[in-house]
Amino acid sequence: MQLTLLKTKLHRACVTHSELEYEGSCAIDGKLMEAAGILEYEQIQIYNITNGERFTTYAIRAENGSNIISVNGAAAHKASPGDRIIICAYATLNEKEIDNFKPTLVYVDENNDITHMSHSIPVQAA
Repeated sequence: MQLTLLKTKLHRACVTHSELEYEGSCAIDGKLMEAAGILEYEQIQIYNITNGERFTTYAIRAENGSNIISVNGAAAHKASPGDRIIICAYATLNEKEIDNFKPTLVYVDENNDITHMSHSIPVQAA
């Protein structure tokens, strides 16, 4: 059996640009992509915390250290500069691979600087 699990996420990234006339995709600071393990042209899901939009696109690499998160093309209608978003990528694993798998979780501040990283989501008490 193959199962799809969260591979990585950039949590609460801040959109810096929204380029409607660009061909498409989401440009992400190269250092953030490396930290999260997101590959250039990899499919990503974007969840907009600010307005509730959810959409699929692909990642392209922005300059290392630029802190850029640019939502481009048609997706620019779904995110504006200043919006906080979660960027996720998923992996398909078999049952044996799942036993040792942990996602990479990268948490950023309002400037898209990494604050911390983890391999599990903390459970909050009800």
